[in-house]
Amino acid sequence: MAKYSEKANEKVEETMHEMKEGKLKSGSGKKVTSKKQAVAIGLSEARKEGAKVPKKND
Repeated sequence: MAKYSEKANEKVEETMHEMKEGKLKSGSGKKVTSKKQAVAIGLSEARKEGAKVPKKND
């Protein structure tokens, strides 16, 4: 399993919380309902902030 930094873990935790509250939106502006999508958004945001996150698999 991939190792993520503490900062990345916190970011994913935040996005999961937002998703559960119904506040998380995708790039197109629609509500996110999938846990997988919420995790992907959290990792993407952490990556932008410079956290240690493995590169994306295409």
